Amino acid sequence: MLSFFTRLQPHPTARSVALAGLGGLIAIAGLALLTDTTQLSLMMAPFGASCVLLFSVPNSPLSQPANVIGGHALSALIGLALRTLLPDVWWAAGLTVGIAIAAMAALRITHPPAGANPLVIFAADPEIGYLLTPVLSGAGILVAGATIFHRLSGTPYPMRKT
Repeated sequence: MLSFFTRLQPHPTARSVALAGLGGLIAIAGLALLTDTTQLSLMMAPFGASCVLLFSVPNSPLSQPANVIGGHALSALIGLALRTLLPDVWWAAGLTVGIAIAAMAALRITHPPAGANPLVIFAADPEIGYLLTPVLSGAGILVAGATIFHRLSGTPYPMRKT
């Protein structure tokens, strides 16, 4: 039973812990500042989880730009489409999340935080413009910010194909 609770992540350095927290702070604060100054909606809850991947495990395949932007865009598009086609009943959001997960896996752009996008969409019932703001613009800004942050901190990002 104790093996169930074994932590498989390697021990982080103090530097990597500090950089992960600082990166998330800067990224979300930056999105919030841009939202306030431009009056564009650039924030959504799944972006907090995206920052965990972008700044804590930037070398994970799930943290790469195609996964972050593509995963968010695809799952939001599926969420928006199925929200208009399906009734507002208990099983519809679950079906939509399942379809989004399968589509991300099939296209090799899995990004776990994007699995929450259909739930946000079913709860908020936004218009199609939600795909542009906050989904695509916010995800793009996060990836650009992570790229700059990691270059300045000396952390390789994005991963290079070898």
